Amino acid sequence: MTFFTSKLASASAAALIAGTLSAHAAQTDITVAMQLEPPHLDPTSAAAGAIDSVLYSNVFEGLTRFASDGSVTPGLAKSWDISEDGLTYTFMLNDGVTFHDGSAMDGEDVKFSLDRARSEDSANAQKALFEGIADVTVVDPMTVKVTLDGPNGDFLFNMAWGDAVIVASESIDDIKTTPIGTGAFKFTDWVQGDKITLTRNDAYWGTPATLTYVTFKFISDPTAAMSAMMAEDIDVFAGFPTPEALPQFEADPRFQVLVGNSEGETILSTNNKMPPLDDVKVRKAIAHAIDRQAIIDGAMFGLGTPIGTHFAPHHPDYVDLTGNSAYDPELSKKLLAEAGYPDGFTTTLKLPPPSYARRGGEIIAAQLRAVGINTEISNLEWAQWLEQVFRGKDFGLTIVSHTEPNDIGIYARPDYYFQYDNPQFQQIMDTLNKATLPAERTALRKVAQTMIAEDYVNGYLFQLAYPTVAKAGVQGLWLNAPTQATDLTTVSWSE
Repeated sequence: MTFFTSKLASASAAALIAGTLSAHAAQTDITVAMQLEPPHLDPTSAAAGAIDSVLYSNVFEGLTRFASDGSVTPGLAKSWDISEDGLTYTFMLNDGVTFHDGSAMDGEDVKFSLDRARSEDSANAQKALFEGIADVTVVDPMTVKVTLDGPNGDFLFNMAWGDAVIVASESIDDIKTTPIGTGAFKFTDWVQGDKITLTRNDAYWGTPATLTYVTFKFISDPTAAMSAMMAEDIDVFAGFPTPEALPQFEADPRFQVLVGNSEGETILSTNNKMPPLDDVKVRKAIAHAIDRQAIIDGAMFGLGTPIGTHFAPHHPDYVDLTGNSAYDPELSKKLLAEAGYPDGFTTTLKLPPPSYARRGGEIIAAQLRAVGINTEISNLEWAQWLEQVFRGKDFGLTIVSHTEPNDIGIYARPDYYFQYDNPQFQQIMDTLNKATLPAERTALRKVAQTMIAEDYVNGYLFQLAYPTVAKAGVQGLWLNAPTQATDLTTVSWSE
């Protein structure tokens, strides 16, 4: 063994050790880029998936949660009992859970969160998830009983959504700018237009995160995304917006490319109450004017799976209905003439920021123009889209990817933004919600998929692939996106 005796040698050794420690410390930080910035930070009062992309599991948690494979696992509830009639769920909560401000999380917080979500004045974008709840009772601080007005085979699934996370009444007033949850990371700062930072919650009740410091960086421009990744200014880009560049990253040993499935049904959403789009023949004409593969190839460079209804192709109950709306521009023209529009018509096409919408919108506009349908394109920022389209219903057509899991139930809501009102479909979904036998649920899902396809409620385009580009040393990232989340709770750097 050699001993360093000189001051110079000692200083060199100290510098080497410090440098090693510094490098090691840097590997507990991570910078994750995303294309969309959240409009605010309350997942229980907005439809913007970008909120969940940052906060789901990281900051906020629900009674149950989605695992990386889409399965539903225990969350803040460690277990539950279900009554024989399927109407009562008794949740046993984990002990020792605290919110990030140090206050205890208990049954009263669960009751507050569920009652708030289902209240008459609820701003929850998925309020329908909670409408079947008849009563929430706190049995004791660690036990909550939820009574439903009818059996619901999806109830535990619904409780895993980001819209169902547990929040505290005392922090609700500032939740949109200062979110306080129970997750493995605490909110630190939000520089709007730039980044959100999180730090590890050292008082976390579960398995602590390996990462100590997380930065979510927002880069909306695809070219800038490419440059930032190549320069290694960022460590991960979740939902990489430049699919044509993926082969370049795959060939570079500095990076890894993950291309998984998402729950994102990308659709040409149609305002079913706005003439002439309220005519099924017109909607059918639009569907047959669309060449899905041309959109996938032109906008997504081949990444995406064609769909003919609002259901994920990787789901075992999926029905391939793409033939119901095959590309047939001559049939489209014929249908328009039969509907009273031999010379076509003009409508709006309002596009949110994602690349699939902006790029796909230009292609779809050209395809519609070829059959006589002219579109007035408006490129909207996310907050504008939510205000005009989602809440205001002031649109003819739009393109958006619905990333919520197994969400065909939105077609049973007449006031939902595309305003499809079919009592028969609503009855099917009501029956599905109450069904518990797997075979019955499968049959009902297939009927539901077929009905909205034959009503041409929307133009069904493709299932969004989920490409992630990351530095080679990052491990633990989700391959697939069973919900819109960038779960960093088990992410680390390899040694």
